[in-house]
Amino acid sequence: MRERHDFIPADAAPLDPGRRDAIVRELAVPARRHVPFLLYGMLIFCCGIGMYLVGVLLVFPRYLFGLEAALNPISEWIVWYSGVPIVIGMAFALFDLLFYFSHKKPDVPVRYEPVTRRAVTVALTAYNDQDSIADAVSDFLDHPLVDRVIVVSNNSGDATFARAEAAGALTFDEQAPGYGRCVFRCLTEAARHDDAEFIVLCEGDRTFRAYDIDKLLAYIPHGDIVNGTRTAEPLRHFTTQLSSFMFYGNIFVGKLLEAKHLGRSTITDVGTTYKLCRRDALLRLLPTLDPAVNLEFNAHFLDTALAGGHVLIECPITFHQRVGISKGGNINNLRGLSVGLRMMAGIVFGWKRLAS
Repeated sequence: MRERHDFIPADAAPLDPGRRDAIVRELAVPARRHVPFLLYGMLIFCCGIGMYLVGVLLVFPRYLFGLEAALNPISEWIVWYSGVPIVIGMAFALFDLLFYFSHKKPDVPVRYEPVTRRAVTVALTAYNDQDSIADAVSDFLDHPLVDRVIVVSNNSGDATFARAEAAGALTFDEQAPGYGRCVFRCLTEAARHDDAEFIVLCEGDRTFRAYDIDKLLAYIPHGDIVNGTRTAEPLRHFTTQLSSFMFYGNIFVGKLLEAKHLGRSTITDVGTTYKLCRRDALLRLLPTLDPAVNLEFNAHFLDTALAGGHVLIECPITFHQRVGISKGGNINNLRGLSVGLRMMAGIVFGWKRLAS
């Protein structure tokens, strides 16, 4: 299949005039930016707690190695002054929650745009997923609400591309390496179809199931993007690549992003690929995304969407043991920690530094 690399489809269907005028007005007036005091407060508070723990843990080398005279003053100084960032962090958080929040929370009614045509285009990422991709494609194609399935292979070295095509998917090969580039290509190819009012992004490793599309569609009347969250305990298989450390770390980073955009969304999962997007919102969002952001791309996607004024909603989805070996940020806890720290850096300092 011939590949194209521009993200706006040449045959994009015209929007309803009223909707187009609303979009133009929205884009003409930049979103008002607010200082994320709660975000800064949470980070400063955590630094203070970290200082306190370091000061307390110095008790072991003090007594084990007889270094009381040398380490006592250092330990006391760390424990004493750890209270400074703790108090500052609490003050920032309380100021944001009790006083500044009323200026951030959008004063708009609950959105409801009924779905007239419950049909979706599904785009699956894949990288050396030859053992799972055919079953994943079949699972989604068998769903009555799925019009088509697109698979973007990230230059796989196995039979992923051929098996996806044989299973009935529209296949593309993204030769530029990186998870972010693969996801961006998925969204780009899906958005080319002018009959695709709703686009589902997912993975081809069988960690997700097609039946959750019904849940995502139940939430889409209220927003632009429905992000699937894997943090509902009864809905996730215990033995997945998402370890307990990564599970709770994911929630922590999600709450940092929520604090940055206080009043805009509830976020408990920044690493999930499974999400549903309105095509018109996606066409506006794609030019603002940086596909060079790698394993942190989902957090970048959510952060950029919220900064652009899009309405983001979370929906609990099921999460299953993958077929094959994980190649992303869930290889081990150390890799997960690295990805989480980079997500935090992107949320706080911006995503340009993470582009590679």
